[in-house]
Amino acid sequence: MTEAAFFVLTALAGAPCHGYGIVSEVQELSQGRVHLKVGTLYGVLDRLVADGLVELDREEVQQGRLRRYYRLTDSGGRALAEEADRQVANARAATERLGVWRPAADGGAA
Repeated sequence: MTEAAFFVLTALAGAPCHGYGIVSEVQELSQGRVHLKVGTLYGVLDRLVADGLVELDREEVQQGRLRRYYRLTDSGGRALAEEADRQVANARAATERLGVWRPAADGGAA
């Protein structure tokens, strides 16, 4: 799962959201590390919808523009939980290894 897909699913875990709201949530959740452009967002959403992880919740017209709201599906919630568990396990393994790693005297890796 890409980092962008992970954060889109995470953003939708709270409540249904529209495109601009998802972009804002992803930026906040990633602490500014992930900046989704509109084209990238809709590419990710299209893949997530095709995979059954996200679905259209509703459409509203606001200020003359169509706003689509997306929501997480049950499959999407399970996929997000599995990916979160995988990332925790990876971080745990790295943290354990770093506990025994000591930098060389010159500041480089041993």
